[in-house]
Amino acid sequence: MIPQSPVLVVVIPLIFSFLNLLFGWFRRGLCYPITLVALALSFLASLHTLNIVITSGTIHYYLGGWNPPWGIEYVVDHLNAFVLAIISFVSLVVGVYSRRSVEQELPDKTVFFYTVFLLQVTGLLGIVITGDVFNLYVFLEIASLAGYALITIGEDGAAVASFRYVIMGTIGACFYLLGVGYLYMATGSLNMTDLAQLLPNLYGSKVILVGFAFFMLGVAIKMALFPLHVWLPDAYTYAPSTVSALLAPLMTKVGAYVMIRILFTVFGPEFSIEIFHVTDILAWFGTFAILFGGIMALSQTDFKRMVCYIIVAEIGYIVGGIGVANPTAIKGAIFHILNDAFMTACLFVVAGMVMYKTKGHNISDFRGVFRKMPFTATIFMVVALAVIGVPPTCGFFSKWYLLLGGIEAKHWGFVIALLLSTLINAALFFRVIDKGLYLHASEHTGLHSEPRYDEAPLSMLIPGFIIAIAIILIGIFNQAILRNIIEFAVPSGL
Repeated sequence: MIPQSPVLVVVIPLIFSFLNLLFGWFRRGLCYPITLVALALSFLASLHTLNIVITSGTIHYYLGGWNPPWGIEYVVDHLNAFVLAIISFVSLVVGVYSRRSVEQELPDKTVFFYTVFLLQVTGLLGIVITGDVFNLYVFLEIASLAGYALITIGEDGAAVASFRYVIMGTIGACFYLLGVGYLYMATGSLNMTDLAQLLPNLYGSKVILVGFAFFMLGVAIKMALFPLHVWLPDAYTYAPSTVSALLAPLMTKVGAYVMIRILFTVFGPEFSIEIFHVTDILAWFGTFAILFGGIMALSQTDFKRMVCYIIVAEIGYIVGGIGVANPTAIKGAIFHILNDAFMTACLFVVAGMVMYKTKGHNISDFRGVFRKMPFTATIFMVVALAVIGVPPTCGFFSKWYLLLGGIEAKHWGFVIALLLSTLINAALFFRVIDKGLYLHASEHTGLHSEPRYDEAPLSMLIPGFIIAIAIILIGIFNQAILRNIIEFAVPSGL
């Protein structure tokens, strides 16, 4: 057992980001292997940490030997060990995928890209692992600043999209920081465990109520919860393919993790469910997000933008499950953090492969492309079935638990939204499949013409297949994941 593994998960990509900057100036080609080594080591450290948590329980690591609340504490339980593994795995797979995409889209920005890429991963991992609300803010800003920089270097329109993201992200960060300030003013502590013990005696305080409201607003903006999602579609549409494949699956899921922590660990179920009924409000926001995201996705002609609105709906799934706030729905929400991270990453990987060959990401650019790219088509079919929610893919099982949780709580609006979203997703992906597989009569070159195969490079296909296979395996082995991890990750007191 390596007791420092929680720290290594975060420190490894941070150190290697500076190595990228150092060695990249001398030889640009070193940045890609340095990044892969960092991501692989961080992934192994996260798996080791998850194994320790499963076998031995929660890990408490005091930075510098200073006990909380005076020092910063890293706390790793089943919930954040699970999310750490998700972040590090998706980052590694996207890192492998990135080579050809970066060569084509960012040939002169390789050193910058891989340096900031690792800083982005560092920020995401740090948000999840820390047990200190101010330290969480620091990592949140590292991730946000890296995200702004990565989006800015995208195609035409990226600078404006990034500026809009900066404005919304800064507002969200200010709200979160104000929440931290109000809690510190009322309790004198920033440690999550310490706050959980102090806050029950202060539930009637207006300072605590205002602090909580600021926390929720800040997190909702950062995770793009409807109607505070306005920065997301442009940001991830115009971002480079690899950036979209990294940020879109992970940034919003980290926001969902923070929401669970604030609601149920820091403030507690009594405050969030019984006294102020915050979860009831979140359940309706989640419901409206599902419907709005689906309807907006139907109206899109750009594939990446369509996926962005699917993300808005999928955030609604998770927040709705958190809002329903019974053990079944929370299991579904936590499981969907895993599933949607994989599904979203896979969709943007497919978009990147098609863009690599067609130089565009409009749905019209998919015309006949799956006939020329059968392996890409196979990957797309798998992820499409998962997003729709067809068994045995992973998407079915998390939606099933969310549906059961909604029925148990008699939250029929959420249940209806889940069912409607399945039909909407089927319509969305049938449109893309029709465009990608079938040529219309005017486009045929002959009665027996055969497509000329022109697949994406192996370095892009292999990560796509890894995620697609994982989507199926997670579905098949969903009970093992639920029994060994997710059931223990459900907050106590629900």
